[in-house]
Amino acid sequence: MRPAAARLAGMERISPHAVALSGLRKSYGERTAVAGIDLLIAPGEVVALLGPNGAGKSTTVDMMLGLTPPDSGDITLFGKDPHRAVADGVVGAMLQEVALLEDATVREILAMIASMHRAPMPVAQALRLAGTGELGERRAARLSGGQKQRVRLAMALVSDPDLLVLDEPTAAMDVTARREFWHAMGEFAATGRTVLFTTHYLEEAEAHADRVVLMRDGTIVADGPVSGVMARVGGRTVTAVVPGARLPELPALPGVVDAEPVGDDHRVALRCSDSDAALRALLARHPDARDIEIRSASLEEAFVLLTGASRATEEVAAR
Repeated sequence: MRPAAARLAGMERISPHAVALSGLRKSYGERTAVAGIDLLIAPGEVVALLGPNGAGKSTTVDMMLGLTPPDSGDITLFGKDPHRAVADGVVGAMLQEVALLEDATVREILAMIASMHRAPMPVAQALRLAGTGELGERRAARLSGGQKQRVRLAMALVSDPDLLVLDEPTAAMDVTARREFWHAMGEFAATGRTVLFTTHYLEEAEAHADRVVLMRDGTIVADGPVSGVMARVGGRTVTAVVPGARLPELPALPGVVDAEPVGDDHRVALRCSDSDAALRALLARHPDARDIEIRSASLEEAFVLLTGASRATEEVAAR
């Protein structure tokens, strides 16, 4: 494998951008899926593309990979159109609905895919990176859902791509498998590759992305480092057990933006623009408040506020 610096220098001579989307639009009948987005991703970035169901994430990914033609706009991947980039092995993709040849072994599947590329990654290396080394001789029909996801990752890696696109990559994995997956992604990204992934597990984006792009209704509503996106919603959240409090009255307290119940023990969460003022007002109004905690806004809270999604909707989607 080439060193990261050499790989990046070679790709930058072709294009300064790993991904360049300009004026991208796509509609299905009267429904607009993508409403004119512009997006630049630099070589070597790890980017999370987030949004509630129907935000346009999957359509954007499909257009990037040449699976769906845009109605208008331009797409280049390292300076190439999507079909050429995929054919040249510049792009590897791990999609949710990719059938495996059930009678073939995992090693045979990867060897077949490798044979289609001019400079593939050794099959053994793809197996190791994807954490599937012990599955090489197993037939696809005998794999669990989580194992199939890891094999799909190996299939995406075997072309030795410079851009890896992952659509809900850990959806069928347990906690241990998810941890191993992101360790593999860290190893892959450390070689200077570019990774773009979608996920409903917001903690994965917060922990592993250099940058997050939030979509809503086919548009990009936030784009930047995780800390920058969280800072956009500002403030802090105060949680406390407040016996006898009436939830509709709490947002009227100074410094409180909104309030919601947490559990069934009279605990409430107050999202605040001024947590000091909110806490003083809360204790003045409810001196018996207890078990008080103050924390900064999370990526989940930024996601909910900036995309308009409800927590319940996203929890269902994550399952």
